Amino acid sequence: MDINLPEVVAEVSAAFERYEHALVHNEVEVLDELFHNSPHTLRYGATENLVGYDAIKEFRASRPSQGLQRERMNTVITTYGQDFATANTEFRRVGSERTGRQSQTWVRTPEGWRVVAAHVSLLA
Repeated sequence: MDINLPEVVAEVSAAFERYEHALVHNEVEVLDELFHNSPHTLRYGATENLVGYDAIKEFRASRPSQGLQRERMNTVITTYGQDFATANTEFRRVGSERTGRQSQTWVRTPEGWRVVAAHVSLLA
């Protein structure tokens, strides 16, 4: 299996950056688009466990739209073959001392790269 083919890393990096922009600007439609529409998709957050695309979409619709800016550190994107990737990053919200971690599993679908599993946590 080919790990980190440059063209695949570029594709996933672009999808990840699109997600990040949508996240900090509360572009809910883009966030919804970038999660795979499946009952098997999951997102475990700092305070919630969301199983299924519908639960994730509902969470996004009701999430506060303020205080979303953040600084990212140590982002690592790793691709495996042409159709599977992971994206991991650390982050710190503006004005906060706490560091968070975000992990995403990306899969190439007929619609493009989509998140099929995500996890967000905060360090104490």
